[in-house]
Amino acid sequence: METIKIDSIKPDRVFKGELLVDKSFLLLGNGQKVTSELLKSLAVWGITELTLDVTKVPAPIFHSHSENENVDDDEFVTLEKKETEAPKMNTSIKEALAKAQNSSNEKSRLNGVMNVYNEYMSYIHSVYTRFATHGDFNKDELFETVKELCVFVKENRRYVLRITPSVETRTKNYLVSHAMRSTIFAIVIGLKLHLNFTQLQELGVSCILHEIGMLKLPSYLYLSEKKFSHAERAKIATHPLLGYQIMAQANFDVPLQRAILEHHEHEDGSGYPQNLVADKISDYAKIISVVCAYEAMSSPRNFREARTTYDAMVEMLRNQNSKYNGNVIKALLSSLSIYPIGAYVYLANGKIGQVCDVNPDNPKNPIVQILGETAADGEPRTVETDEGINKIVRVMNKDEARDAVKFLEKKSS
Repeated sequence: METIKIDSIKPDRVFKGELLVDKSFLLLGNGQKVTSELLKSLAVWGITELTLDVTKVPAPIFHSHSENENVDDDEFVTLEKKETEAPKMNTSIKEALAKAQNSSNEKSRLNGVMNVYNEYMSYIHSVYTRFATHGDFNKDELFETVKELCVFVKENRRYVLRITPSVETRTKNYLVSHAMRSTIFAIVIGLKLHLNFTQLQELGVSCILHEIGMLKLPSYLYLSEKKFSHAERAKIATHPLLGYQIMAQANFDVPLQRAILEHHEHEDGSGYPQNLVADKISDYAKIISVVCAYEAMSSPRNFREARTTYDAMVEMLRNQNSKYNGNVIKALLSSLSIYPIGAYVYLANGKIGQVCDVNPDNPKNPIVQILGETAADGEPRTVETDEGINKIVRVMNKDEARDAVKFLEKKSS
């Protein structure tokens, strides 16, 4: 650790390491700029020196790697930590995880992953409920649960991305459903961007709580099925600031506070609440901005028809006015493909399939599971789509997909 005198720090200086007050309170994370406003505040507070901790320098989020480079698996060996190192994991989630891991075939594995997904939904609901009723968080439990969620997503990515909430689930538990799906997408993108495990954890916690400020607003503002007035839209636009205040009062680290505050900022400066541009927006907020928008576009609501995940992806790729960070958009595309995992599609050969994985060499031609057909081992048959007979002609809408699945289930019974 190194002691830094306040009067030696120039505005806009960036330190490689964490700046601490009294060697314990995190003031700025690695790579964050020391603003003139912050220096003035430190003077008012009577603080004359800070501590620089260079031992906690995380790997940069938007750095270059080869396409075949993977995240170090050692960072994910966390399931056998001693109980003294972290609080016990939620028992129901642990049981659901064990059942999913013991699944013997594709169908049971998918069902097992769905059960785990629902248990995490219940946990997020309990986090929001606790804050609404008691005004606090069990931070240790939250970080431990997100740690396990990161492992779960890494090991089950192609299954968990196929889960889509029903209109009923989305309507009754809008904030919870939105937080869950957004967090899944954020972790997937984080893995693609080679975030280290601590960064993934912080991103996951931030994403779960990115709409926590909504709980300070009347519930009709996030559950309503009508168009909002200008005044109502203005109220909704306060939720990032309200969320930031909640995070600060709960003593979450500054990077997580900034993620909540800035998750509706846009690269072109058209976002809110501060109209920040590109390099002024925190890395976590850049990711949450993309997944928040993509999730909202691709999810059903009572008051509007959900776009297909394909339409939502195309809209994100258009990236009008360069609102979103290009590296994050690329990571979203390469993680889900242009026909996102879970989408039902028509093929040129007349068959129907569900996208089940990405093709790392070509995001336009994902891996598709053919409905109603099995391979020699009895598992569902999969094909790599192409520009020939296995070409994707179009994406099915939700009614077509529902009817096709029912027809094939009836045919096979």
